[in-house]
Formats: sequence, C-alpha cells, structure tokens
Amino acid sequence: MKKLIRAIAVLALLLFVAFSFLKKEDIPLEKLKAEYAGENSRFMQVDGLNVHYSVEGSGSPVVLIPGTGATLHTWAAWTDSLKKYHTVISMDMPAFGLTGPRADRDYSVQTYCRFLDKFLTQLGVDTFALGGNSLGGEIAWNYAALYPGKVSHLLLVDPGGFIEKNDVPRLSVFTIARVNWLARIINRLDTRWIVKKTLEDVFYNDSLITPEKIKLYYDMSMGPGNRQAFTDRVQLIGHEKHADIAAVKAKTLVMWGKEDLLIPVSQVKHYKNLPDAEVVIYDKIGHCPQEENPAQSVTDVLKFIHGNK
Repeated sequence: MKKLIRAIAVLALLLFVAFSFLKKEDIPLEKLKAEYAGENSRFMQVDGLNVHYSVEGSGSPVVLIPGTGATLHTWAAWTDSLKKYHTVISMDMPAFGLTGPRADRDYSVQTYCRFLDKFLTQLGVDTFALGGNSLGGEIAWNYAALYPGKVSHLLLVDPGGFIEKNDVPRLSVFTIARVNWLARIINRLDTRWIVKKTLEDVFYNDSLITPEKIKLYYDMSMGPGNRQAFTDRVQLIGHEKHADIAAVKAKTLVMWGKEDLLIPVSQVKHYKNLPDAEVVIYDKIGHCPQEENPAQSVTDVLKFIHGNK
C-alpha cells in the first residue's frame, strides 16, 4: 500500500512538473494583429466582437467561412482566383483567429448562423454564394437552410454536421478536447505539439505542413481566449440542434478529400440529395482541398458558379 501511495505521489509530481513546463500564456492580440492582419484586413463590431475580415475583388459576392481553428488565411489561394470575377469576403469566425472568443462562450451552429447574418447585413450583402470548410461548411449549409433566399450557390468543402461517434480519429485533439478535465489542461498548455499533430491529421501530403503553416496555426491558437473557445466549440460536437438540410434550396457543390481523416468521405451521402447537388471527390487529398489542391478545387468552383462561360 505504501508503495502504491509513493508511486501515485511520484506520478502526481511528474504531472505537475510537466504541466508547469508546458504551461504557456496567451500571445497578445496586438502582436498577432501586427503579424497577421494584412493589407486587405478590416475590423467591424458584431455581437460585441471586433471581427477580423477581408474583402477583395469586385462582382457578385462569394462568402467563405473557415473551419475549426482556422482563419481567413485558409482561403488565400481561392481568393486570388475568385477575386478576378467576384467580391470575396472571408472572416475569422468567433472563437478563432484575430476575432477571438465570445463573452457568452456560445459556439453553437445556430448562434454562428445568426452571427453570420448580422455580419453580412452590416456589410450590406444580401445575396451571395456561400462556402465553408469543415465547421465552416456545417455553418454554411445550416445558414442556407435558415435563409434560403440569400444563398445563390452553396460550396461545401468537407463539411461537418453529421459526425458519428467513430468518425473522429483516436488521439486527435478533437477527441481529447471532449474530456472536460483534459480540456481544462489544454486551455493552459503550449499548443505547438497539438497544432502539429492536428495538421498531420488534416493534410494527406505532409510536405505541405511547412514551418510557416505551423507557426500561423500555432500563433492563432494561442490568441487571447482562443484555447478555451476551441475546447468550448469541440465539446458541442454531436450535442446541438441543426437546421433541416432538406430546406436548402441553393445549387450545391460538395467537394471532399478522399483521404480525410477528420470527416470521412463516407459522410458525402448526406448531401447527395440536395437540389442540383454536384459532388467532386479529390484523390490523395485530406480535409482541406482549398489548401492541398487549390488550383483544381477553385477551378471546379468557378465552373460550378459560371457554368461553361
């Protein structure tokens, strides 16, 4: 019994030392803005948040929503192509990037949809093509179901919304963050190893996981309150109300990486019956085709919106 008590005491001491060593303070917001707010960055007050967003190009609007933990930078390659024909609007959604956490810690899809509608109303945008990746795709199709008259085209890139228990890979940060006591630890830790592991889950081609990409995702994850917001959001997965996907009226393009480890391509079955739905599956691509294969995926988007023009 004494040996067991000593072993537990030693383990507790080791955990305390490890936690103390890995504990890390937030990166100040002004420092993040200085590095990552680009020449097209803008800020606007919505729901008590100073929302970071970008507007580029001219023409009919295309609105792009990043996924969990991602920022508007995920759409950089798409934006370069789309802005030749469209006004491209992208933003850091609440909980992530330079926008950061909500005071009420409400990151339900329904709240995201209301936020998005307020944001676009303040911008004066009323009819648009709407795209999103992962959580962004989940928000996009829910928004299209709730506000069918506003969305002309729906672009879903490995979207969430129908995750089943066994769909999330073991040991991923999404699995760890669902455990309350582990989430509380994550909220205080240096996230560098978590970011690297998550990017390895996200990308099929590891050569795309550059030091610059790791730094971007790491720095944004360490923004004030973003770690807490991330775990708050993850803990809602599978426990929230969604709109009826049958209410979606917009023409829909569904794009999926065949090697997606986070939301498997088998989930595409939930979208095939949408009106005018087209489905494109990309071989040897993971969770983010807009970053892994931007040239082909944005070409498919332009063809979908413009037809053969």
